[in-house]
Amino acid sequence: MIEVGEVASPVVNEKSTPKSSLSVSEIPGRTSSFISEWTPFGLVASYYVFSVCLYMYCSNSLIAIFWFIYMCTNFYIAGTTVLEAFFSITPCREAREIVTQAQEKEWLFPTPHHQLPIIDLLIVAYLPNEKDIIMDRALYALEQIDYPSNRIRINILYNTPKAIEPLESELAALPQRFPHARVIKVPNSTSKADNLNYFFTLDTGSDIIAIYDCDHYPHPNSPRWAAERFVADKQVDIVQGRCIVFNSDDSFMTNMIAVEFDKIYAVSHPGRSTMWGFGLFCGSNGYWRTSLLRDLKMDDTMLTEDIDSALRAFSKGAKTVHDLNVTSYELAPTTFGAFWKQRLRWAQGWAQASMRHMKMVWNGVKDPLHEEHAKRSFTARFGVLSLLLIRESSYYLVTQYTCLVASFIIVKFPTSGDELWRLVYFQYPVSQWLFIIRFVQHLHD
Repeated sequence: MIEVGEVASPVVNEKSTPKSSLSVSEIPGRTSSFISEWTPFGLVASYYVFSVCLYMYCSNSLIAIFWFIYMCTNFYIAGTTVLEAFFSITPCREAREIVTQAQEKEWLFPTPHHQLPIIDLLIVAYLPNEKDIIMDRALYALEQIDYPSNRIRINILYNTPKAIEPLESELAALPQRFPHARVIKVPNSTSKADNLNYFFTLDTGSDIIAIYDCDHYPHPNSPRWAAERFVADKQVDIVQGRCIVFNSDDSFMTNMIAVEFDKIYAVSHPGRSTMWGFGLFCGSNGYWRTSLLRDLKMDDTMLTEDIDSALRAFSKGAKTVHDLNVTSYELAPTTFGAFWKQRLRWAQGWAQASMRHMKMVWNGVKDPLHEEHAKRSFTARFGVLSLLLIRESSYYLVTQYTCLVASFIIVKFPTSGDELWRLVYFQYPVSQWLFIIRFVQHLHD
């Protein structure tokens, strides 16, 4: 086990302390934690209330302008979604053909073992949140991944605000059982980005670094599929795999998240990559050329440091491909509270990354950090505009549409089915035209 110093101890979650045992000195910390936890919810609730009230007092002409912007944006998003689905057909077909060929050859891959790249596979964890699953995931990776053990190292990379025994001693003993295991307790870390950046300072001699969150079960052949992509195409810098939710049967919510993930990873990502000419690293089940990742690192000031690093890599001309055979199975949030925190961080992180990297729409713009940027095609630059501006704007427009409908219900409550129909669909002429175009497009598809 590699342990370099003690971990700086952040404030321990006070929720685990019974109220009766709270001292006067602990009350401010608990109050601060309560405020931090509920402030985002209060701000979102205020946003909805303010927007509904605003639409209640807006004139019909102002509402018509918003309706036009919303409908046009929604029409564009629907159209690009259809195109992404169409363009994803080829990657899906190619992935199936490659699997069929591998089966016919009895899973003899093209590259000899001794010519495979050396992989550092990272399992990144925060304890105590993931103390119940980290040993299970570590043993799974060490025992089940089908890759020459002398060409891969399974790195358990974790941080913890306090010692957790006997778990940490059990983790420290793993290298004695598995020569290709490495356990690293990261000092002074408070985030996944800190853990990763610390590892990037180590000289491990790897060619490729694979990043996995602790809740993942990588498919045994995933590292091999990824390695074959790097060997076959020397221009590839990042291989992003497909993430699949394996606890979909837990509840209706996890079932819907599983459907969403299949749409994102099996359709949208490969389709968008084919259509616009660039892919994205999505935080887990991603394989990077070590030299590129060590150069870029992770920016711990970004809420979604994975998207930020992916966009910075693209800005430098790195090539990212989506491989549907590089699969991994992960856990979906099982409670609404966990789901809320996850999606709130994603929404804030995407907005932050979009504002930071919108400059990639133009070529020749100097970066404030004086970073060198590669030239991008018009298609790729329009893809950036579509991803970072139009797509991001559509989410906020959808929430505004919800507020608009709520205001209509309050001040213009329909008294008949015909009024309801016109209120929701055909209050403005543009709605009729866009509805007709989409209907014809649906018949054509």
